[in-house]
Amino acid sequence: MSKRTNWIIAGVAVVVVAAVAYVSFGTSKSADNKTVTVGVMSGSKSEDEIWDSVTKTAKDKYGITLKTKKFTDYLQPNKALADGDIDLNAFQNYPFLENWNKQYKTDIVSIGDTWTTPLRIYSNQHKKISEIKSGDQITVANDTTNEDRGIHLLADAGLLKIKDTNTATPKDITSNPKNLKVTPVDASQTPSSLKDPKVGAAVINTNFAKSAKLDLDSAIYIEGLNKDTEKYFNFIAANKKDKDKAVYKDVVKAFQTKETKDLVKKLYGSSQITVWDYKK
Repeated sequence: MSKRTNWIIAGVAVVVVAAVAYVSFGTSKSADNKTVTVGVMSGSKSEDEIWDSVTKTAKDKYGITLKTKKFTDYLQPNKALADGDIDLNAFQNYPFLENWNKQYKTDIVSIGDTWTTPLRIYSNQHKKISEIKSGDQITVANDTTNEDRGIHLLADAGLLKIKDTNTATPKDITSNPKNLKVTPVDASQTPSSLKDPKVGAAVINTNFAKSAKLDLDSAIYIEGLNKDTEKYFNFIAANKKDKDKAVYKDVVKAFQTKETKDLVKKLYGSSQITVWDYKK
């Protein structure tokens, strides 16, 4: 065999090896792009079950390897997302994200709604919202987000009217026909406030209602889906620069299914409601 022939064979071999290496690296990179890590809050077995179902759908239908990373601190999922440690997160509502972006100068956005946990009004004295008496004291949570939300719920129930604001306090009440005494208290104390004979009703978050062993179905008024409450929807979030990535859109599709809707209803009953079908 001539030297020329040997050089040709050697050259072809180099090209083949290079091509194989390119394909190998290319495939690896493609596989990496199909692996998505979502940050979630730890502590909920029901939510774990939901994400297990979504993970299976993502793999079976879209070829995505979906991983969840759990956090115990509400400050961490957005920090991890902004830092690139995770690809998406799913744990927050719109007021929380708005405050976060302003405070930490990040650019995180929603790419798909998931569910909401309706706020409820409870009473030990009344069976219907219409039975609330003149002069009754109504307790609401005193943190900024839930105070606003609670007062909006009282307005939605027809008990009072308020200014158009996203940070409502009792000072923003413009009409109070029954002269109700709207009293902000620590959110954890709203259930126990019902024991006070002066308190005709209390606006209570679901987690505190459950902790106090309140029957959710005993609520005399439940928050609906409307323009005032859509900001409290939870969602899957991404960095704005990545919001149009096809693989992330497929993760949203894997979540927003009938299977997920049915599973949420099975696991949470009326305490959580899926909202991606709601038309804003």
